[in-house]
Amino acid sequence: MRASVSPSLAMSGAIWYNLHMKKCRITVMRKVEHTDLMALYENPIEHACDLREGEVFIANGWQRPEGLCESAWESMSPFVLALASGGENIYDGWMKNKKSAMISCNDGFRPVSFYIEALEEDAD
Repeated sequence: MRASVSPSLAMSGAIWYNLHMKKCRITVMRKVEHTDLMALYENPIEHACDLREGEVFIANGWQRPEGLCESAWESMSPFVLALASGGENIYDGWMKNKKSAMISCNDGFRPVSFYIEALEEDAD
């Protein structure tokens, strides 16, 4: 039985002992645009996000998948590390699948929601 592992514990390096890292699947679940907030507060920009709903990335353990937005990775990387390291039950029963997390990027104008799940496959 594995213990619950918080992302902050994972980031501290306290769980790096004798664990085989797993790959994690990261799926883009939803993109939202808050156009009212954009009109009020954002300076116009031409290009913000290339991600598409349904797009899938595979994280090789702790490595950011190619093509995944760096800002989104910064938001989700503690959760990927925890799950890839064998962590389960993040936040005590928050997710139906104990080896998963639902995380959004930190763009307040156009947040993207990601479903992250640990795979059985070992990282390279």
